[in-house]
Amino acid sequence: MSKPFADIQMLDQVAAREPAFEHWRQGYGVIRHLPDTQQQVLALAEQLVAEGLQPDTGSVYQLLAALDRLASAGLWLVVHMTYAERVRTDGAPLQTCEFKCHPEGHTGGALNMVPGYAAYMALNALTGDTRSWLMGQGHCVAAVDALNVLLGNLNPEQAARYGGADGLDNLVADFYSYRQQADGRTEAPLGSHVNPYTAGGIIEGGYLGFAELQYVHMPLPGESLVAFLSDGAAEEQRGSDWAPRWWRAEDSGLPLPVMIANGRRIEQRTELGTREGLDGFITHLSRCGFDPIRFDGRDPAAFVCTLFTMERRLKKASREHSRGLRQYPLPIPYGIAETVKGYGFYGAGRNAAHNLPLPGNPRLDARARDLFNEYASVLHVPEADLQASITLLCNHQRQQRPREKDHPLAERNPGAPALPELPSRSDTCSPMLAVDDFFQALVAANPRLRPRVGNPDELASNKLSGVLHALRHRVDDPENDTEAVQGSIITALNEEAVVSACLANKGGLNLVASYEAFCVKMLGAIRQELIFARHQKELERPARWLGFPVVATSHSWENGKNEQSHQDTTFCEALLGEMNDMVRVVFPADYNSTQALLPEIYSSRGELACMVVPKRDRPCVFTAEEARSLARTGAQVVDEDLSEGTPLLLIANGAYQLSELIHACERLRDTNTPFRLVYVQEPGRFRVPRDRFEAARCAAETDRERLMPGHYHHRVVLTHMRPEVFRGHASTLCGDPRNSRVLGYINRGGTLNEAGMLFANQCTWAHALYQGARLLGQAPDRFLTDEEIAAVEGRGLPEVLLA
Repeated sequence: MSKPFADIQMLDQVAAREPAFEHWRQGYGVIRHLPDTQQQVLALAEQLVAEGLQPDTGSVYQLLAALDRLASAGLWLVVHMTYAERVRTDGAPLQTCEFKCHPEGHTGGALNMVPGYAAYMALNALTGDTRSWLMGQGHCVAAVDALNVLLGNLNPEQAARYGGADGLDNLVADFYSYRQQADGRTEAPLGSHVNPYTAGGIIEGGYLGFAELQYVHMPLPGESLVAFLSDGAAEEQRGSDWAPRWWRAEDSGLPLPVMIANGRRIEQRTELGTREGLDGFITHLSRCGFDPIRFDGRDPAAFVCTLFTMERRLKKASREHSRGLRQYPLPIPYGIAETVKGYGFYGAGRNAAHNLPLPGNPRLDARARDLFNEYASVLHVPEADLQASITLLCNHQRQQRPREKDHPLAERNPGAPALPELPSRSDTCSPMLAVDDFFQALVAANPRLRPRVGNPDELASNKLSGVLHALRHRVDDPENDTEAVQGSIITALNEEAVVSACLANKGGLNLVASYEAFCVKMLGAIRQELIFARHQKELERPARWLGFPVVATSHSWENGKNEQSHQDTTFCEALLGEMNDMVRVVFPADYNSTQALLPEIYSSRGELACMVVPKRDRPCVFTAEEARSLARTGAQVVDEDLSEGTPLLLIANGAYQLSELIHACERLRDTNTPFRLVYVQEPGRFRVPRDRFEAARCAAETDRERLMPGHYHHRVVLTHMRPEVFRGHASTLCGDPRNSRVLGYINRGGTLNEAGMLFANQCTWAHALYQGARLLGQAPDRFLTDEEIAAVEGRGLPEVLLA
């Protein structure tokens, strides 16, 4: 893309008659303004005055000059955060003892982010509108923290520590200090990545690529979102190329993506670090429906001009669409900030710039110390100049707008949804129909809450036909009545992309459904969300977005026809390892138990649920009242015969496992063997809690004792998961390992039906009874025929167990 030709003579003439323009034009420190940027600033100033956003062009130039000084101070503070134990606000060189013993930081990326984040602040000040922001490269948080501290844009914890006279010293000393509180948490309200201490932070950005998938789905109508992205993530996650496919002005705010194209990963150049690679990427963006805009990523004023232009272009395209002059997809402007990694400090453009750009530790190496002081001195801003600049930029009160820490996405708190009441069922049917019925009714009852459905491929086969026809796939060119331009279903054969569409929709209602085996690809995005929300809760500022389920259906036990790649219980197992107060892992067995879980899931705040749900027809085992009780308690007695002696305790976890143990109970009853069958729908309720938040969600010992009395020593568990995982997380249910057996998925499968899967993994009713007999010290033939014993022991035909 060619840049506009700058009229140097005209710029000189403006500078001669506009002292404020000339003052800004001189730049500051390492910040220089190319002629193209100067010309764009002139146009920006005239536009702001024409729109009544600024009183005169001189005010614009003054604020941009203040921006230069803020950005330079931000660069100065970032390098101190990496290397120094204190700062000298008078700009004096640091002495040996004032450097860290062990410097650390993602210095180069943070330096590149300073002009962008500072420009975001300045654009808000120029227009009187506080936009939202996010940063995909969360390791660059030093830039955000440094500028937030300078501007006083701080959450309470950082304000208390970094807002006073010693604030800057505390900031640089705290960065990577590793000090801990008694409970193990970090002492400093600071981190290596964006975290809930970070004012306005909404995503950690520790997993590169997820911000790229989420930003287009985040803003609601009337909002703008500046999304800072990395060129490394462009290689990591190509699903972000689809943003123009998904964006609609009717239900979304303005996304403003800006890539920081510094050309380097940790150890080598990125593809975009070559001229051919960057040119090819720009062509690729254009083909995907973006409107790429290249600009000088070293200059904060270039960021301001580009973001302003991007916002106006997208608004214009939206107006043209509303008048019938354009069709979707509309071209989404995409800024490309061309820079070198670590610009503004020693080592810029080299691999070392990523982490520690100096050739040694300044505390130990005289040359490194001299280099630090030499380069830092160029960035230093005298305190009086800096304070005057900050005063100009912090005009929130005069403009009556929120601080950037309180931007719309950071304050997302939708109203409580109206929850539908649906009838229960008593017939044999797919439990997934409960999800289908409930979500349709939920969306219909809450027209102000934007719905999103994340779908990698097959909704109809997963029994969500009603949702499909009511909400429809979002496409640009509909082919049939299950597709619509304004559809709410985000469909792509990329599990990370579709779950991200729902994780981003924090102002609305969400549903994600996928094959259980392929949900595994969603884990990184989900885990990042859970960690961030948990940290918010620990700071007593819990997330307020509405909870929703990620439904793992077409699950392992009923997906044998598709080979063992489709038979994987990892997803629920991994999420069971997360904190139970942040993600519930539940295994409803029938329609009623599935339906009973959904109201609490959708009325929760800042929490997710993993629902492992069969799609094939299952008998309704639980009445409506039993299902509600099961949802509250996590487990329930299904059947028992306590006529004489201590019973054999059978524990089922999973729909097919419950059916197998119900069959086993018939044999136990026929042989006058006392038993109790308990269904465990939510194993996490019965774990040993790891902290006070989790303890509040765990079942009381009295409830566990009521369901599974401690003197019921002999226990057989049939679980959906791998047996070791269930035993590890729910050890309180399994009892003494010498007196219990846990049967589950043991990594066996292939092209099999449900019965074949159960047999291959030694999880049939007969295997359970075989193990029960051994625990009771009895021969297996008490419960099983010779043919059934032979099948269980691998000597006979599996078919005899189906009789």
